Amino acid sequence: ERDAWQLERDIVQNALQQAESELAKATLETENKPGAEASSSKRLYRKYLRAESFRKALVYQKKYLLLLLGGFQDCEQTTLSLIARMGFYPSPADLQLSGSRSRPFTKFRCAVRAIVAVSR
Repeated sequence: ERDAWQLERDIVQNALQQAESELAKATLETENKPGAEASSSKRLYRKYLRAESFRKALVYQKKYLLLLLGGFQDCEQTTLSLIARMGFYPSPADLQLSGSRSRPFTKFRCAVRAIVAVSR
């Protein structure tokens, strides 16, 4: 009986060692393959984040420029209404726009926007 147990133990130990070596090979293969894929996926994710950051920056710049142009549009309408009042290009629409806001407030806003634009 002891010899039978010894023989069975040797067979089981050999099978265990063989299974461990196969497991080590499989682990090494899986570590090598996904490692390359993981690094490439990390690289792609970094590129995506960078592109997304640029896109958000462009959206912010677009909004800023639209706000800035909207402010200059008020100044331009005021200037056109002033020219219309001087008699060069009389336009009833321009004359109506100038009467809707108080002139000192509009001049102040135009001056502030010009200073902000120059400082930027």
